[in-house]
Amino acid sequence: MNVQNCMVKAVSVSIILFASLSLAAQKVKEPTVSNADWSKPYRPFRIAGNLYYIGTYDLACYLITTKQGNIIVNTGLAASALQIKNNIKALGFKLTDTKILLTTQAHYDHLGAMAEIKKITGAKLMADEGDATVMADGGSSDYAFGGHGSMFEPIIADRLLHDKDTIQLGDTKLVMLHHPGHTKGSCSFLFDTKDEQRSYRILIANMPTIVIEKKFSEVSSYPGIAKDYAYTLQAMKNLSFDIWVASHASQFSMHSKHKPGDGYNPKSFMDRKGYDESLDKLQKEYEKHLNEN
Repeated sequence: MNVQNCMVKAVSVSIILFASLSLAAQKVKEPTVSNADWSKPYRPFRIAGNLYYIGTYDLACYLITTKQGNIIVNTGLAASALQIKNNIKALGFKLTDTKILLTTQAHYDHLGAMAEIKKITGAKLMADEGDATVMADGGSSDYAFGGHGSMFEPIIADRLLHDKDTIQLGDTKLVMLHHPGHTKGSCSFLFDTKDEQRSYRILIANMPTIVIEKKFSEVSSYPGIAKDYAYTLQAMKNLSFDIWVASHASQFSMHSKHKPGDGYNPKSFMDRKGYDESLDKLQKEYEKHLNEN
């Protein structure tokens, strides 16, 4: 494809996304949340090196600090913006120092406050290309929960990411891993950090949980869903890391590893066994769902 055709394609995609944004922005209605842990405040803390937890009791949000500004991964529900700001302040940092915004998946419980935080900080949003359309229409086209209008404020990514693309800020370099299934653009992030004692390879994992009851073959808007889940499960089993966290605190048993007021202890998150057991459970759930097709 020549340069002119590439430019035409890029402009066409932008027009489609902006049109989706305009339509979706007319009405945003976040689903009623019955899980109190999703909005329950939680004291922020340092996980390892320059990685900090700034989320609610269960909706995991992360701050990665650098000398050139900071990165936020996930923002929780729409009402979580103030909690995130206060959590960052409690750690001794400023929300306005945020330069890059990332998300592990385009669901309202992980980027509900993304648009507001982007407006406040002017940070660049970078997202897996597979979730770009859903983000631009506020979730209304999501294969699992869509069809009822926008569930979060629509937002357009400043940069579309693909498998193994890198995101660098200061001396921190993250690698995005395309892990589709849960959403078309679900992803995880790998990066290295260090403290006064040693270095750590960190995995911020988006666990491939199944969010539909219908058969895979009945999901007409996502014909490759079964294949994507199979790919993701295998890809995640092959990853190497020292510490892992996830999109929900409950997914990596955070509350059994850290209590409010605990001191800095990266070793408590060095849990390969827990990671493998979680993936084995998800593999069995996938196979069961597949066999029901």
